[in-house]
Amino acid sequence: MTGTRERGARPVRLGPRAVAALVLISAIGVAAFGWPLLAGPDSGLAHSEDAPWLFAALLPLLVGVVVAMIADSGLDAKAVAMLGVLAAVGAALRPLGAGTAGLEPMFFLMVLSGRVLGPGFGFVLGSVTMFASALLTGGVGPWMPFQMLSMGWFAMGAGLLPGPDRVRGRAELLMLAAYGAVASFAYGTVMNLYGWTIVPGLGSGISFVPGDPLGDNLVRFLAYCTATSLGWDLGRAVLTVVLTLTVGTALLKALRRATRRAAFEAQVTFEAPGE
Repeated sequence: MTGTRERGARPVRLGPRAVAALVLISAIGVAAFGWPLLAGPDSGLAHSEDAPWLFAALLPLLVGVVVAMIADSGLDAKAVAMLGVLAAVGAALRPLGAGTAGLEPMFFLMVLSGRVLGPGFGFVLGSVTMFASALLTGGVGPWMPFQMLSMGWFAMGAGLLPGPDRVRGRAELLMLAAYGAVASFAYGTVMNLYGWTIVPGLGSGISFVPGDPLGDNLVRFLAYCTATSLGWDLGRAVLTVVLTLTVGTALLKALRRATRRAAFEAQVTFEAPGE
C-alpha cells in the first residue's frame, strides 16, 4: 500500500455550511452599516442602540462559522489553539500604534494570516482579534461590533486572493502588499460610514442628511472621508505595505510551517495499488 497526501490550496477548506454562515454574517453586516442611508429623516438614527443587537447576532454566527468549519474540514483543538495565539498576538500589536497617524501593525498580520489560513478562518480571526484588542485597550463601545465585522472582512479578503498554487514568491508578496494597501483604505471607509451617520453636522458640504437622495449623501460621504480620515488611512496602508514587504516572507513561511505541523491539511489516506 502506498501513502498519499491530498494537498489543497487552503489549509482550512470552506464547506457549504461555512459559506452559508459567512454570507449570512456579511448580509447582516452590510445592512447594519448601510441602513441609515436608506432611512427617512424621522427614523431616529441610533447606531449606539442597534450595536447591542448586532453584537448579539454576531457572536453566535461567529461560533456557527467555527462549528461549520470543524464539521466541513475536521478541524481540531490545534486549529482553535492557533486561532487563540494569532488573536492574542494581533490584540497585543494594536496598542503599539493606535492613536498615531493610523500606524496599526496588526493589519499586516491579518493579511498574512488570512492568506495562509483561508477566508473562513481569516474572518473569525479578524473578528476575534478586534474583540480581544477592545478588551485589552478599553475600547469597548457601540463601535466594537462594527470594528469586528470590518476586520473580519479585511482578513477574509486576503484568503480570497488567488491561491498559493498560482501565485508564489515575490509575486505573492507584492499581491499581498497591494491588497493590504487597498483594504486599509477600505477598512477606514467602512468604519467612517458607521461614524458619519451619527456625528452631528460638521458643515453643509460633508454632513449626513437623513432622508436625502442616496447619491447626494454618498458625495458628502466621500468629502467627509477626504477631510477627516485620509491621512490616517494612508498611514495604516503604508505601514501595512512596509511590514508585508520586509517581514512577510518569513512570517508566511512560519505560518505555513505551523499549519503543516498542526495537520490542518487533509488526512493521510492509503490506496491499494492498481491491479
